[in-house]
Amino acid sequence: MTKIEYVEDAPFVYVVDDDEDVRGGVTDLFRSVGLNVKNYPSTRDFLADTLPDRPSCLVLDVRLPGESGLEFQSRLNATGARLPIIFISGHADVPMSVQAMKSGAVDFLPKPFREQELLDAVSGALRVDAQRRREERDLDELRQLAAQLTPREVEVLKAVDRGLLNKQIAFEMGIAEITVKMHRSSAFRKLKARSVADMIQKVRRLALK
Repeated sequence: MTKIEYVEDAPFVYVVDDDEDVRGGVTDLFRSVGLNVKNYPSTRDFLADTLPDRPSCLVLDVRLPGESGLEFQSRLNATGARLPIIFISGHADVPMSVQAMKSGAVDFLPKPFREQELLDAVSGALRVDAQRRREERDLDELRQLAAQLTPREVEVLKAVDRGLLNKQIAFEMGIAEITVKMHRSSAFRKLKARSVADMIQKVRRLALK
């Protein structure tokens, strides 16, 4: 069986299922392809654990004692958690699967499922989470760079994003065109922009106000 490989080291798969046999079988499957796995009999046990800050996803049974998988998904969504969820269920119906997918689930697999089907779903979920983490990390770094901008530089950048030329920006701000060029050049350096297009893209990612 082909092992799953990622740019980031050691992604994690969390399994929550009250059926010990299912937990054990799924855990063995993931370990056989080189994934780190933690499994839990309930959502309470999952929440009580300390989770590593790495690309991850959750394989979650729909029907659990106490809080159901769908209820737990709603609770996670309410907290802003963005952990990709793959539902598994031996008692699935169409409305249930539709609800899960509308609430952001990556996949919904009825038991019994094919091993490769589950592995494919997990592989996709881990890649999505890894990409999200990269984008969030890049945005954090960009915000740190943007913190160096002066109010005037921000004003100039917003005008550039609107498509204004330097002379138009100068007229609108009531300053000399050479001053606009200086602010623009300084902002370009501070944001480490590679081109005008890159600078505009960064300005839009920052949603400057």
